Amino acid sequence: MPTIANMAKVNGIVISGTPAVSDAHVLIATATASSSATLSFTLGLDNLYDVYEFRFENIHGQTDDKSFGFQVDTGSDTDYDQPMTTTFFQAFFNEDGSGEGLAYSTGNDQATSGDGNGVLSKILKDQGADADQSGSGILTLYAPSSTTYVKHFTTDAQMSQSSNYSQRVLTAGYINITAAITSIQFKFDSGNIDAGEIKMYGIAKS
Repeated sequence: MPTIANMAKVNGIVISGTPAVSDAHVLIATATASSSATLSFTLGLDNLYDVYEFRFENIHGQTDDKSFGFQVDTGSDTDYDQPMTTTFFQAFFNEDGSGEGLAYSTGNDQATSGDGNGVLSKILKDQGADADQSGSGILTLYAPSSTTYVKHFTTDAQMSQSSNYSQRVLTAGYINITAAITSIQFKFDSGNIDAGEIKMYGIAKS
C-alpha cells in the first residue's frame, strides 16, 4: 500500500470512489495597494465556500491617525452602505512603557440604523502613518451567500498606533441583511492605502 507523506498533497486523489479532502485554505484573489483609495473584491464571494478569510499584511495609510475598515454590498449595488451591528475590543501598550490598557471600546462599535448606515466596520483604529508603521490581521466572514440569516464576522488585528502604541484589536458583529453578499471593500476613513496586500481565501467545507 502506498504511503502519503504529506496530506497537503492529496488534492485530486480518489479514495474508494470519493475525492480526498481538499486544501483547508484556497487562495482566491490578491489585492495590492499602491496609493489606492480602496481595495475591493467583487468576484469569488459565492456558495462554493461557507467561510472566507481576508488576510491583510502591512497595511500602511497615507494619513496619520486614521482607521482602516470594511463594508460590503449585494448584487450590482456598489454603494457599500449595508447596516451592521458590531463590537470593538482593544489591548494596547506604549513603546516607551508609559501606558497600557485592555478595554471594550463603546465609542468604536456601532448599532444598526435604518436601511443602511454606510459606516465602516473598523479593523485598525487610529493607525500611524510613519514610514515604519503598518497593520496586519485577519477578517473572517461566515456564510456570505446565505439568503436566510444575517452575516457574521470576526476580526483579529495588530497595528502600530499613531501615538506609538502596540495595539491589538478584536472586533465582531453581523451585517444585518439576509441577501447574499457578493462584494467587499476595504479602505481608511480618510486618505489612501499607500501600501499593503490583502489575500482572499476560501475555507474548505470539510
